[in-house]
Amino acid sequence: MKYLLDTCTFIWIVEGSGLPPHIADVVRAPENEIFLSAASCWEIALKYALGRLPLADQPERVVPAERHAHGIKALAIDEESALHLWRLPRLHRDPFDRILVAQAVVHGLTILTPDPEIARYPARTMW
Repeated sequence: MKYLLDTCTFIWIVEGSGLPPHIADVVRAPENEIFLSAASCWEIALKYALGRLPLADQPERVVPAERHAHGIKALAIDEESALHLWRLPRLHRDPFDRILVAQAVVHGLTILTPDPEIARYPARTMW
């Protein structure tokens, strides 16, 4: 299976806490492909710059190192996903969540998220 991490899910993986055991099992299972969107990297960098996300080091060091350490693949924001945004219902205005949903739909990914707002979109979610 192929999964896309919500930003908070990636942060909890980095921190080593907060994940339900069954989600941690999904992330660790070698047969699964786990992705982190460039949109999550953007959100992490923005929140770090605003002082709202403490990290052990600067985001450009932490994110790639943690992705590599956990076998998480990078997912670029592609044209098809960006153009899919207009098709999504306007359930809420968070641009990071909306692009994650579009990427999940376009690329056939299941989003690992505790966010009930994301679960309202026409994308597969798991938590």
